[in-house]
Amino acid sequence: MSLPDFAGQPVRQCTVNGIIYTLLGTAHVSVKSLEAVKAAIDDGGFDTIAVELDANRHRQLTQPDALYKLDIFQIIKEDKIGLVAANLSLAAYQRRLAEQLGIEPGAELKAAAQEAVARNLRMALIDRDAGITLKRSWSKLGFFKRGQLAAGLGASLISSDDIGETEIEQLKEGDMLESSFGEFAKQTPELYESIIAERDRYMAAKLLQLHTHSDVKQVLAVVGAGHLAGLERALQDPANMDAAVIADLETLPTKSGIPWFSLFIALFLIGGFAWGIHEGGMKMAGMLLLQWALITGFGGMVGCIAARGHWLSCLAAFIASPLTPLHPALSSGMVSAYVEAKLRKPTYEDLLKLKDDTVEISGWWKNRFARILVNFILTNSGTALAVWIAGAAFFIKLG
Repeated sequence: MSLPDFAGQPVRQCTVNGIIYTLLGTAHVSVKSLEAVKAAIDDGGFDTIAVELDANRHRQLTQPDALYKLDIFQIIKEDKIGLVAANLSLAAYQRRLAEQLGIEPGAELKAAAQEAVARNLRMALIDRDAGITLKRSWSKLGFFKRGQLAAGLGASLISSDDIGETEIEQLKEGDMLESSFGEFAKQTPELYESIIAERDRYMAAKLLQLHTHSDVKQVLAVVGAGHLAGLERALQDPANMDAAVIADLETLPTKSGIPWFSLFIALFLIGGFAWGIHEGGMKMAGMLLLQWALITGFGGMVGCIAARGHWLSCLAAFIASPLTPLHPALSSGMVSAYVEAKLRKPTYEDLLKLKDDTVEISGWWKNRFARILVNFILTNSGTALAVWIAGAAFFIKLG
């Protein structure tokens, strides 16, 4: 079967269970891809339009006002600050692309979804939730790779520099999420597996589930060009017909029931206290505990100061930092961010300006909502660094 030429964009076709799947590979920053989507739908014959979007990203593209409904207190209570910060950083990266290239990233996906609704065609969102992808990716990395990833991602996403030509070319051939992680994604098999390979299988499984609808015969799937080959292979793998594949790929890694880090810190402190009593009595033990409290408290407070936190938020960080390493569900950053949110509650205007402010690194400190996220991250980072310093100081004394 000859394939149509949709504005020169790559197209593949395969038939599974009597359904013809036309896979249109697009670049998320290309005007030609936008034209290709419109040409494909105008060509007619499709009863279903599937797009490489999850429900949240679809809502962000089609209902931008949803951003103004964010509740900072709910985000803190549900421990989603890191995820919200990552999503805002990704949005800032995409905004910079839009300004540089003159087209909204994902415009072709948005157009495909809107055209499906306008023409009364079945519309299917087939991508996995970005939050699940990020959490599964994070869980597969070791401690040092996590640090490398966080540093690289933060530097690349909040930089105000123009996107380089090489990176733009990669975007035209690959995947937005993969590009956001830069070269690190290509050099890290665990990351590539979660960001690309797993999503190929997930999208294939979602497409294959369309066979449950008797009226689905011709499906146009609009996906990033970087997914074409993997998606075509996955569609022809009988194992992906099982609906359990979707549930399996949506499963979040389970945390250990034993809080090993907190347990280690508790044993470390108890051991230090016991050693202090053995070597110098209660005075020595008290000095060790005071040293721990001062170093960790100062570390958390410095992080909060760097985030330009209110003085009471900094005080909260100082008090909480020595204690929160012992509590797996409560961090010094969470305490400090909550106090900051109470004292400097974000206004509706902050939410209105959030997208614009977070494009520039200085805007993360200017916008009250964004600054609370920075407070959480920097306070936790200061506490974590201080814990290592306090541990090193203890071993020096022990030696």
